[in-house]
Formats: sequence, structure tokens, C-alpha cells
Amino acid sequence: MERLHSKIRDIPDFPKPGIIFKDITPLVKDPASLRLAVHQLLHPFLGRDITAVAGMEARGFIFGSLVAWELGVPFIPLRKPGKLPYDVQSVSYDLEYGSAALEVHIDAVDKNDKVLLIDDLLATGGTAKASCELIEKLGAQVVACAFVVELDFLAGRELLKDYEVHTLLHY
Repeated sequence: MERLHSKIRDIPDFPKPGIIFKDITPLVKDPASLRLAVHQLLHPFLGRDITAVAGMEARGFIFGSLVAWELGVPFIPLRKPGKLPYDVQSVSYDLEYGSAALEVHIDAVDKNDKVLLIDDLLATGGTAKASCELIEKLGAQVVACAFVVELDFLAGRELLKDYEVHTLLHY
């Protein structure tokens, strides 16, 4: 994983003072590292009967769609409100600085689907937990959550204690 660690750039004081942003841009810029990250994300789930992959806007789309492609299953985009053109199911959740919401088309998954949730980063866990709830509102099962980066000191994994969590890089 050292190769992937070397592709995560620290950006101090972004998006606000005191925050060190973990920038994945160097990783996605390097095709070999991106391929490695995608394969490491999906490896524990090979043979697990995953029927769909869901990813959160926006960076979850990068990794989620590639994992879905590799597994040969549909990709389900979880979007910010007002971005999807068809009937949606939504979920609202609290952030450390306010609130947010995610939406998904009501026919994106069904009760027989076994979904792998993918995002670039697990921080406080609020977005991931809300994403799991959104998928489950449609009747599907969340098999696991997988992340490229986890900020261990924010204990986001605690919010996901009911789910299997797989992370490539820990900070």
C-alpha cells in the first residue's frame, strides 16, 4: 500500500484552517495506481454475490463506477438533491457543520440486490451511514462499505458498526 500512500497529497488548511485535506488527485492521475486502488477495493468482495455498487457524489463516482465495471454489475449514483431527473428516495443527515441530503432513483435497486458501497474517504461516517440507510430504504441489502482512505482519528467506523468496512489507507 506504500505505492498508494505516496499518491495521497496533504493540503493544509483546506477547506478551512486546521484541516489537512487528503487529496486523491495524484492517485487518479496515475493509471497504474488507480488500477491498483480499484483492485484492492474490490478484492475482498470477489465471489460475494454483489449485484450492484453504489457511490456517493462526487469522488465515490470515480471509484464506485470502476469497481462496478470490474465486477460486471450496475453502478448506482447517490446524488445531491435536485440532480436526478426521475422519482427519488432521499435521506437527510447531519454534518459537523450543518446538514446534507442524498438522493437515489426509486428504481435503482430492489429487495434482491446486494450492494457494495464505495467512497474515497471515511471521515466522521455520516455520509456513509446515510448512504447505507438510503439503499436500505429501497429494500436492498448493504453487503459492505469500502473506502480508499480512512481518517481513523474521526472514528467514522463507529457509525458503520453494523456493516463490514474495508479501507485501503489509514491516517
